[in-house]
Amino acid sequence: MKRLHLFLAVGAVVVFSGAFAGLAAAQEGAAGATAQLEDTDGNTVGQATFTEGPNGVTINATLQPGQQAVEPGEHGIHVHETGSISPDFEAAGEHLNPSNAKHGFNNPEGPHAGDLENIFVNDDGSASYTTTDERITLSGASNSLLDSDGSALVIHKSADDYQTDPSGDSGDRVAAGIIRASASGESTTAGRTTGGPLPGSGGLGLGSPSVLLPTVALLLGLGVLGFSVLRRR
Repeated sequence: MKRLHLFLAVGAVVVFSGAFAGLAAAQEGAAGATAQLEDTDGNTVGQATFTEGPNGVTINATLQPGQQAVEPGEHGIHVHETGSISPDFEAAGEHLNPSNAKHGFNNPEGPHAGDLENIFVNDDGSASYTTTDERITLSGASNSLLDSDGSALVIHKSADDYQTDPSGDSGDRVAAGIIRASASGESTTAGRTTGGPLPGSGGLGLGSPSVLLPTVALLLGLGVLGFSVLRRR
């Protein structure tokens, strides 16, 4: 019976530690990225956030009122294959398309991984846009936005017709931004980027889930082990 109690105690330590460590890793590893959208003169006209979830990457983009780079109306918007917009937006390359598909949701051989629904701009130049792309990720695959050469978000002059290869007849590139991984301590949420406190000395803070949760798990496990030892006496 005593051996059974000891076995159960050790098992509890392992289970608690694994569960809490897994939760900590999930929280610490939540992927996010941002892009500052600029016009062809380098002026900021908006921003975008990218948040990975179970159904793909959710993109929230906004254009600020008064911007004149993207005219009122419907416009094509796509993820492009290279994280560069200098010396001009052509540096972003073509659409992200690791599977060599054709362009467009209405194309039987499409769409590209980087194809997105059109964005609509209001009369005052503002826009608020949300979509989820299940064909892209933020890490670990050929369709990652954050691979070795990066990627960019590009808005075009005209609407995407969702069919014509290679870019839906959407015209010139009028606004773009390099997609970058969110800085440490910064979280992306729907429609905004929120800064948070960074750990001191370049390390993990004591309140970090990857430190706090395993510590709690260890204490709980030791408590169970201690209780078992006391019962053996």
